[in-house]
Amino acid sequence: MTATFQFGLILNALFFLFYGFQSLNSQMMIDEFKRFGMTDSQRKFTGILQIAGSAGLIAGLKMPGVGLLAAAGFTAMMLVAFIVRIKIKDNILQALPSIIFMLINGWLTVGFFKLW
Repeated sequence: MTATFQFGLILNALFFLFYGFQSLNSQMMIDEFKRFGMTDSQRKFTGILQIAGSAGLIAGLKMPGVGLLAAAGFTAMMLVAFIVRIKIKDNILQALPSIIFMLINGWLTVGFFKLW
């Protein structure tokens, strides 16, 4: 596992941990999920998945199979997020974070697969 991979993994995990807690607690995120056409239950479930996925990425440092599942799950989550952004007619700048995180997590998925 290279230092670049570890750095990317940890930074990604921190971002999703932050967004997970924001999804659960932030009025801005509550408003965003409403704008996305999602329920409070879906928002809370997404936040819990983000927090659990962050833990899974970190666990992947010792257990690559767990990291593989977490990174693949985040890749799928960000694909769905991108589709939602298109559906609600957000512009490319608004959709860009989902694309970037989808690519980062795709890269992590491949990296974990090679380690597994």
